[in-house]
Amino acid sequence: MPPARPYHHGNLKQALLDAAVQLIAETGPRGFTLREAARRAGVSHNAPYRHFRDRDDLLAAVATDGFDRLTRAMARAGPRTSPLNRLRRSGLAYVDFALRWPQHFAAMFDAPRDQAAYPECAAAAQRCFQTLLGFVRDCQAANQLPDGDPDHLAYQAWSLVHGIAKLANAGQLPWRSKAAVLRFVGQALSRGAPWAKPPGPASC
Repeated sequence: MPPARPYHHGNLKQALLDAAVQLIAETGPRGFTLREAARRAGVSHNAPYRHFRDRDDLLAAVATDGFDRLTRAMARAGPRTSPLNRLRRSGLAYVDFALRWPQHFAAMFDAPRDQAAYPECAAAAQRCFQTLLGFVRDCQAANQLPDGDPDHLAYQAWSLVHGIAKLANAGQLPWRSKAAVLRFVGQALSRGAPWAKPPGPASC
């Protein structure tokens, strides 16, 4: 008979989170069970229920951790530089995060969830967006972005970097090195809307 797996673990919650990240890399965010995460963590199949209701609850915890990591990465993106440079650097930080932590990124965006059922995850996602929104508002206050609805500009900015991140992680871009992808991101952030203010009226 194989030895029984232990119920207790020195840091069970973190061990399950680490196991989930490994499984996401292998099967995607929907391709494993809580029982399999328990096996990877080296505990009994009942042990995860001390912390998580089901697999989706575990995925939401991975996503929450991901949003918190991303918020910190964006907040560190050039706090002493100009508002527009900080916004651009936060975009670079976004794509760098997606390339560095693809399993977290998948749990954040490829595992749809009911926000009401996972309020901690929803709150973490909102903090992340509010960080971006604050950068956009700072740019508007410095006259470095057009006036108008800052939410609209923030969603434009998010869509740009998120699209690049998804294409890069899916291997759909022609560059294979992270450095080359980030160079492309820098070019896109320098040239594309909403970063450039619209030209003023033509002079006579």
